[in-house]
Amino acid sequence: MPERRADIYLVCGATGAGKSTYSEELAQSVAGMRFSIDEWMQRLHNADKPDENLFEWFYERVQRNCAQMRSVAERLVALDVSAVFDCGLTNKRERDIFANWAEEQGFSVQLHFRDVPTDIRWQRVEKRNAEQAETFQFEVTRDMFDFIESMWEAPDDEEMTRLNGKRITD
Repeated sequence: MPERRADIYLVCGATGAGKSTYSEELAQSVAGMRFSIDEWMQRLHNADKPDENLFEWFYERVQRNCAQMRSVAERLVALDVSAVFDCGLTNKRERDIFANWAEEQGFSVQLHFRDVPTDIRWQRVEKRNAEQAETFQFEVTRDMFDFIESMWEAPDDEEMTRLNGKRITD
């Protein structure tokens, strides 16, 4: 028997884990709508980014964009269309924002954790920077990679169980 389709898919993984490509494939496979924070930030905000207080500037806009994405997703789920969130979801606190919202809405959730070793992820980032192919939104420097790496928190067993988690390795 096929697995029941979730209303909300949360795709997490550290930088270079392949979240964007995977999220697009997942959205297509469930006939859902993918929300990519990198695309929204690139199209709506990155041209205006300041030289100072960059993290604070980004974080505030990321939160506003994600709130808007969740609002649109509520309508989609009402139309029986799943929402796939490719929003970094760097730590449990960020994932809980989405998971708690989905729970409050009565939506089913499935967490997909892209678990890829650091050295492979950095190689992918370097390749993406050089090729600037389909998933490229902006260059990720080693300093940026390491900064996000310092904030990354993989989901633990309890979170994976709570969110019907799937661990995807390559």
